[in-house]
Amino acid sequence: MAEALNALEASLPSSTTDEHIKSTSKTSVTVTKPIPYTFDLGNLLVNDANPLPPKPSEAQLAATARDCAQALINQLLTTCPITSSEDGVLMTLPPPTTPLPREKPVPAEKEKTKWEKFAAKKGIKDKKKDGKLVFDEETQEWVPKWGYKGKNKEGEQDWIVEVDEKKEKKKKDGKGDVGGIGAASRAERLEKVRRNERKQRANEKRGRKKDDGGEEA
Repeated sequence: MAEALNALEASLPSSTTDEHIKSTSKTSVTVTKPIPYTFDLGNLLVNDANPLPPKPSEAQLAATARDCAQALINQLLTTCPITSSEDGVLMTLPPPTTPLPREKPVPAEKEKTKWEKFAAKKGIKDKKKDGKLVFDEETQEWVPKWGYKGKNKEGEQDWIVEVDEKKEKKKKDGKGDVGGIGAASRAERLEKVRRNERKQRANEKRGRKKDDGGEEA
């Protein structure tokens, strides 16, 4: 057997050396380092604390990067659960542990409106938004809160309504709005909408002044 190996070695070209055979062989998947790697599998991150030589060559950098990638793959395959589904083979990663910096700065806190400041001072809590429908006790049906056949228009189309004596007296004196009861209700609702829009514009203007560095009046 020894004679056969010697004959095979003698028959190889002079350029074929032990280093050439080693370089063409497959690299081992087992990676061992003096300082163990640390991993953040949630971010697919591997940290290598082993120092590099003062002036590393391209081959040394490539070998170090290869070892890190191989160690990360080994860690994923041995610690993360792998499942099979209709979409293919899936691997579940653990939650990330390394905090990453934000791409953009944290947005500034939105300026509170007058109502929000007043509600916070008085301890008033906002009502939860429970959808666009509300139950009508009279018709026993769910109706929209606003818009076509909305609950906010209740009473505008009634053919008989209770008369407000104070408003009727103002009408007779020429100080009130002229029109039917339904028209008066509609006018009040529209005026309430316009008043809310004016307050909203004032709040937006106040917020812009504060963002520009001005002081609130």
